[in-house]
Amino acid sequence: MDFNKIPKQFCENVVAGHSQENFVVIMSVGETAHAYALTPPHMKRLVQSLSHQVAEYEKKFGVIDAKWSPGIESPIQSKDITGSGE
Repeated sequence: MDFNKIPKQFCENVVAGHSQENFVVIMSVGETAHAYALTPPHMKRLVQSLSHQVAEYEKKFGVIDAKWSPGIESPIQSKDITGSGE
């Protein structure tokens, strides 16, 4: 797959949540959002990959000034997606 040929959108916001069975990552662009469910091992590999990419970026271009604020609850919870209410 040639990643240069894939259409790209600027992601305005990313939120994540989890249940015991899966993680849900939601990426939004304006009024549109896409939710992705990942198994725990897949999520861990994604985090490892992203951490590696950020470290490589910072080696080339300098430290990224960003602050993460934990504890912000996702507006969409796993139970909303599955409809189980649990």
